[in-house]
Amino acid sequence: PDKQALKLVEEVGELCRAILKDDKPGIIDGLGDCLVVMINLCSKLDLTLEQCLLSAYDEIKDRTGQMVNGTYVKVAK
Repeated sequence: PDKQALKLVEEVGELCRAILKDDKPGIIDGLGDCLVVMINLCSKLDLTLEQCLLSAYDEIKDRTGQMVNGTYVKVAK
């Protein structure tokens, strides 16, 4: 898992560079690479990407808020 975690950081860096350059093919490649590494990491940890996504969604599904200048801002309840 350690090597896959480091590989994910590397791939996210490449994705960020592509985003900053507005390089659509690079963005597509970077997102795909990140997903592949995350799938590999999940496998090494006896998890699935779906489990992780559902867990994360379960934490945020009831939040209320809105996007402000590209950042999600929660509304206090």
